Amino acid sequence: MKINDIPTPFYIVYETRLRNNLTLIDRVKREAGVNIIMAFKANALWRTFSIIREYCHASTASSLNEMKLALEELGNEVHSYCPAYTPDTIEQYLAGSTHITFNSVNQWERFRDNVNRHNSYSSNRHVSPGLRVNPLCSVIETDIYNPALPGSRFGVTSDILGDRFPDGLEGMHFHALCESSSYDLARVLDAFEQQFGKYLTQVKWVNMGGGHLLTREGYDVGHLISLLKSFKSRYPWLDVILEPGSAFTWRTGDLITTVVDIVENQGIKTAIIDASFACHMPDCLEMPYKPAITESCGVDLSLPTYRLGGNSCLSGDFVGDWSFHTPLQIGDRLTLEDMNHYTTVKTNMFNGIQHPAIVLCHDDGECEYLRRFTFDDYKSRMS
Repeated sequence: MKINDIPTPFYIVYETRLRNNLTLIDRVKREAGVNIIMAFKANALWRTFSIIREYCHASTASSLNEMKLALEELGNEVHSYCPAYTPDTIEQYLAGSTHITFNSVNQWERFRDNVNRHNSYSSNRHVSPGLRVNPLCSVIETDIYNPALPGSRFGVTSDILGDRFPDGLEGMHFHALCESSSYDLARVLDAFEQQFGKYLTQVKWVNMGGGHLLTREGYDVGHLISLLKSFKSRYPWLDVILEPGSAFTWRTGDLITTVVDIVENQGIKTAIIDASFACHMPDCLEMPYKPAITESCGVDLSLPTYRLGGNSCLSGDFVGDWSFHTPLQIGDRLTLEDMNHYTTVKTNMFNGIQHPAIVLCHDDGECEYLRRFTFDDYKSRMS
């Protein structure tokens, strides 16, 4: 099956692009001597994990569902973090995790006995507990993705800890990046060492969180490797962990749609597609951002120019503008680029709109369906 034979809408993942990203991530892991694990919050297409497993077996989980998916489909090394564990969930997290990060000192004190009891009686899995800290270094422009904003609910600040790191904890975790550069990491790492460096002799590992977009074109991979090696030379006893989300699947897939109508009001032309920003590309509205369209030539108002409207009843289900060398026609296919990370994990079934199919394109150009959705998928989510 070839791409042009597949009816729209559908997400498509390209094996070649995915392997290119994984190869680069593996290189950084080996040369820097760190552990780079996959964050499911960015992508959880488990039918592609057979490819990812060739390069990576470890993951980070922010929910029991992510943890269970990791154990079933990727590997047994699971680093769990949740803003707040509960008496109903803590034992399940401990049963499936190798590392567990607590968001506050209060959470650690509440569940410390659970961790110690598990580690005393479990014969097959020691769970290494850590604490999330907040270095209060903001390098992210979009507030919705910025965990270092004043009053953030994420992590413990150094003034709360005092002179000694809480007894029993083995690791430290910080997360302050989002699609960021190695130079952003350098700023955050400097703030982290200034505020928390005095505790590092008391722990075994440091997790530098996600947001390291090392597979983006132009990212200074050499600088990242140098930065990590330098950190490890200062603290040679520490295991260093990175858990990028977007980097694994950055620019590895697209959403292919078809123009189904063209509407013009008050001089604005809107091309309505058989997909939805609200349902199938919600980050475009949340961040917001405008995705690239392969067939577009950018924005040139001297050329035919259109908004793109989703096929839902939400008034704000549109993004624009894009220009094209020739006027769009009903039936034209459009390729919305880079729709594999933070896309399929965020989709919803508002309006009951059918989900796009999910397709994998192999190295030889042959495509296969990973999933096709039906009415039963919608009905089974409702009660």
